[in-house]
Amino acid sequence: MRHDNLLSAGQLSREDIEAVLDRAAEVAADPGRVAERQAGRLLALCFFEPSTRTKMSFDTAIKRLGGDTVDMGTVESSSVKKGESLADTVRVIEGYADGIVLRHPSEGAAKLASEFVDVPVVNAGDGAGQHPSQTLLDLYTMRENAGLDDLTVGIMGDLKYGRTVHSLAEALTNFDARMHFVSPESLKLPRGVQFDLHEAGARLREHTDLEAVLPDLDVLYVTRIQRERFPDENEYQQVAGEYRIDADTLDRARDDFTVMHPLPRVDEIAPDVDPTEQAAYFEQAHNGVPVRMALLDELLGGDDGGAGR
Repeated sequence: MRHDNLLSAGQLSREDIEAVLDRAAEVAADPGRVAERQAGRLLALCFFEPSTRTKMSFDTAIKRLGGDTVDMGTVESSSVKKGESLADTVRVIEGYADGIVLRHPSEGAAKLASEFVDVPVVNAGDGAGQHPSQTLLDLYTMRENAGLDDLTVGIMGDLKYGRTVHSLAEALTNFDARMHFVSPESLKLPRGVQFDLHEAGARLREHTDLEAVLPDLDVLYVTRIQRERFPDENEYQQVAGEYRIDADTLDRARDDFTVMHPLPRVDEIAPDVDPTEQAAYFEQAHNGVPVRMALLDELLGGDDGGAGR
């Protein structure tokens, strides 16, 4: 990669993405080979919103590289509760760590933070904006299950507030994927995201019904209707549970169909999908470790120029 920070999927070229995914594959094949590459390095975990997979996988990733973490803890237990600005928070934390992983409810927060520090910043989710490290592990999972060339991808659920969707769609334009976006009218892709995708030459179509496109899909990326993003509870209740897949849905899909989900799920994927060969979402979550190991190794630098080099 040619970047000091990872703030959005839009900054990544196909070459950047493939470099990280190739390195992640090397790490997954032989994690012991990179066990001390970041020895002595400290990664700051600054999560202003709840997280399980992202936070724990970054924590695991740096430790498996021989480094360690310092954790800001919850907002309630930090100086943010006293009114400290994000700029001041990251300036202080820069003195404690070699890199910062930031999750924040405000779109653009990671970019803002990067302007005040000289250590690498990774955007671990900024409101309804971007989640680029999630996109890298999503692409890794797609490559392992379906390849990345000549793909037809369905993306279903909350497309308005879903930062994982915005990042993934942007990255898929590098691979000329055919994208079908399935959502209620009220949760369609924001116009700004649509404009950026069209400018990038994306091939996309919008639908309110999955059935019409289901037989054509190689991958279906399902997302949760995010209650916490809705400014109006009534708006949430109108769409909650509207889009759901189960084992019967799989019967109408291709045999080599792959179901993905960034998790957590609520009721949008029924448990009877879990034991099927099509279900890849737990594998997807586990892929967060080798992918984030590869990413951190790129951003923080290493002793021998990279895994496998």
